[in-house]
Amino acid sequence: MESMYEKLMELPLFQGVSRDKLSELIEKTPFHFVKYTVGEQIVDVSDECTHIRFIITGDVRVDLSCINRKVVVSETLSGPNVIGPDYLFGRNTFYPFKATALTDCGILQIVKSDFINILMSDKVFLFNMLNVLSRNSQKLTFGIMALSSGSIEERLAFIITSLTQRGSKNIKLIYKQKDLCCILGVQRSSLMSALDRLSKEGIVDYTLSEISVNSREELFKILHSDEN
Repeated sequence: MESMYEKLMELPLFQGVSRDKLSELIEKTPFHFVKYTVGEQIVDVSDECTHIRFIITGDVRVDLSCINRKVVVSETLSGPNVIGPDYLFGRNTFYPFKATALTDCGILQIVKSDFINILMSDKVFLFNMLNVLSRNSQKLTFGIMALSSGSIEERLAFIITSLTQRGSKNIKLIYKQKDLCCILGVQRSSLMSALDRLSKEGIVDYTLSEISVNSREELFKILHSDEN
């Protein structure tokens, strides 16, 4: 059976850390392990992000209502992973989504002040956190260009990838056609044609009110197609 240490070392912000360093950290820092049962709410919209929360075991469903609730984006995060690390720092530290236990889950919570001490204790922790935050901010650059001058596929790719986390699965975008067309600035026929193309490539499946993403990675590649 996989040890707790090995699970912790797979977390995105602990990768590259030695077992000895992690053991030392656990001895000095209050690590709070919380169990959630199926359907139990972990965070709600507008909750302040006072802790960083790592998924150790289980699956968590994240639902984000955006653009005046006209579009809903949902995703599943599986352990090991982290829930909304972008909201621990900055001017706005309130979660814009709700997170619910999809299965029985084990969550590691570390209060913000203790996590800051962890970041300051070793450059590996700091670099991991900076890489996570930088990756999330950089994808917005490509997205803004896609929204202003890109294809419909690029615009959809930006909306979906910017509102979901790396490594997430079971991603769905729920919408009314007129609202999504308005957001993208396109006609319904153009939207349907773009979805047809994405569907034929196996990247998404769709109905008149829902897009199911088969490959977030392939959507992300669309934004970076000029680099390949």
